[in-house]
Amino acid sequence: MFFANFIKAILLGIIEGITEWLPISSTGHLILANEFIGLKLSAEFMAMFNVVIQLGAILAVIYLYFHKLNPFSPTKNALEKRNTWTLWSKVVIAVLPSAIIGLPLDDWLDAHFYNFLSVSIVLIVYGIGFIVVEKRNKTKEPKCTDLNKFTYKAALIVGMFQVLALIPGTSRSGATILGGIMIGASRFVATEFSFFLGIPTMFGASALKIVKFLKDGNAFDLQGTVILLTGTVVSFIVSVLAIRFLMNYIKRNDFTFFGWYRIILGAILIGYWLINL
Repeated sequence: MFFANFIKAILLGIIEGITEWLPISSTGHLILANEFIGLKLSAEFMAMFNVVIQLGAILAVIYLYFHKLNPFSPTKNALEKRNTWTLWSKVVIAVLPSAIIGLPLDDWLDAHFYNFLSVSIVLIVYGIGFIVVEKRNKTKEPKCTDLNKFTYKAALIVGMFQVLALIPGTSRSGATILGGIMIGASRFVATEFSFFLGIPTMFGASALKIVKFLKDGNAFDLQGTVILLTGTVVSFIVSVLAIRFLMNYIKRNDFTFFGWYRIILGAILIGYWLINL
């Protein structure tokens, strides 16, 4: 049983690492994956596991962008350090809406929307959204092509879009990237800001899930600890590759492909749900 769970944790870590940063919903993919390769562990552990392995994905962002995110870097001049502090202050502003709204609604949203039908519908809706926005912007030049010129107002608006990602299937990166593009940011700027916004958001979400897991009387045994660490480490490694792929991809392509992918995945999930009624 332990070996089977270990292999499944690796597979789930791969899925998380790929889907966390591509705007295709890690939750939607994990729900589908858990249906076929779910860990033979408690439902409480799985609810915590699916969120906490995101820490690996976040550490990948910190690893890849450490210099850009480090205001204490000795190789930065005074202006660069000031710009870094400003970037972090914008991230803090952007994370406030989801923190204020998400904390009291976390359990309610999971209870009502963490299911095949809800996730499927959300996947399709945002898939259509990506296609429509990219079609609309095909002949438009972005207003903001420099992250340092991304305003506090823009950061707050993107933060409001992140609130939408509280509904499973939305995709945190998908909602925030889409929001950034809609208010005039380039794909590159919107995507980078989405990555950085994910750091406090996902650290907070992971901490919340761990606290709730322990508060409900659960505990980490040896198997659970190894499984969680395995999924997290694999998620980190795969996330590094996924982030590098995405940043290269958007230099030459838009997000239309991901829109169609979401629609197809949503349709598959609805079909599977109907078969199993």
